[in-house]
Amino acid sequence: MKTIKLIIADDHELFRNGLKELLKKYSDIDVVDCVADGKEFIDVLKNNSELDVVLLDITMPNMDGFEVLNEIKSLNKSVKPIIISMHDEGNYIAKCAKNGAYSYLLKNTDQDELIKIIRIVSGGKKYFSPKISEKMINYMSEQTVSEHILSKKEQEVLELLSKGLTTKEIALKLFVSSRTIETHRANIIKKLEVKNTAELIKKASKINLI
Repeated sequence: MKTIKLIIADDHELFRNGLKELLKKYSDIDVVDCVADGKEFIDVLKNNSELDVVLLDITMPNMDGFEVLNEIKSLNKSVKPIIISMHDEGNYIAKCAKNGAYSYLLKNTDQDELIKIIRIVSGGKKYFSPKISEKMINYMSEQTVSEHILSKKEQEVLELLSKGLTTKEIALKLFVSSRTIETHRANIIKKLEVKNTAELIKKASKINLI
């Protein structure tokens, strides 16, 4: 059986060391190195062409997981990234998948699932659990709808509302009457099926309109 050469990139030392100790129990997995940020990982990657898999956190200093994914692509390296994160929002998952992640795990994933996915990914296959896939699909479908839901002018008004500007301030900025802004605001509220500006901002943020 081929040994899977793996590196852990996570800025939390306890998590990093715990993961390393856990993986030591498996004879087909060799933890080559552990690093605390994305830049360290890229330095190791440039000097090691035999890495198979990286367990990659998103939120790291110096270079985060998103930047690392892009760097792997630009370096044309064959290492396969598995994101392991505390973030379960659809936008994080979709962005990672789009940028080349082979899988996306939450930090509370159980041991058997982790080992299964490391083995699947090391063989060159991508794997996203049904729960993770659902979050990603929901996000992508909401985003597609949201792209066309508002007119260009309504989008402008929404962005200014989200910055805390009053109706009068927005009217002055867009060179229209306050009444026109109120009409746009009413139309946006109707389209997004909310009751007031506070709910509007909350929902617009959720579906990535702002």
